[in-house]
Amino acid sequence: MAEAHTVSLTYEDGARTVELAREAIESYVVNGQREQPGSMREAFYQRTGALVRLESSRGRGSLRGCAGSYRSNEQLGHEIVEAAIEAASDSSCGSEVKPAELSNLLVSVCVIRDLFTTEDPLTDLELGRHGIAIETPRGADWLYPTIPIENNWPAQAYLERTCRKCNIPPNGWDDPDVDVLLFDTAVFREREPMGSVERVGSSR
Repeated sequence: MAEAHTVSLTYEDGARTVELAREAIESYVVNGQREQPGSMREAFYQRTGALVRLESSRGRGSLRGCAGSYRSNEQLGHEIVEAAIEAASDSSCGSEVKPAELSNLLVSVCVIRDLFTTEDPLTDLELGRHGIAIETPRGADWLYPTIPIENNWPAQAYLERTCRKCNIPPNGWDDPDVDVLLFDTAVFREREPMGSVERVGSSR
């Protein structure tokens, strides 16, 4: 069952999501301030979730933070700022992003365009388009939608790893007390730190 978001973004909107996330990160890391979106693009007033992922471009690279919410009734602009700050904080990967790291960070933003529960995730999941969230009576968790493409995972591996992140067995998604949700996404990321922005995955 879909939760009607049906959010639509142009490339310019997407590029601005990444710029806004970086601005929020820099304001937080350098000045300890929570950046407000200010004057937002029209699309940023839509109410939907957003995820922000930070990677280091040094050496072989590493995850520096990933945060956000796939469910939200807040305006997209505010969701991006909050997710960016959380991803840069020590609550994400255990260590706060430092000012010296900013020029080596790759920023990626995932906007939730639609969200629906699936009874048959292996059939309904479209890699490169959908992210997975697992909800159990004890909690919920998700995995960023570009991860299976980057790691050449088939759909089942993506589903099983999301289950493990949610602290249930790899086949726990089939439990009647577990809900599997797919979120239709629009993902934008920097090609290089502070560089131009590209859209990743499905263009639907």
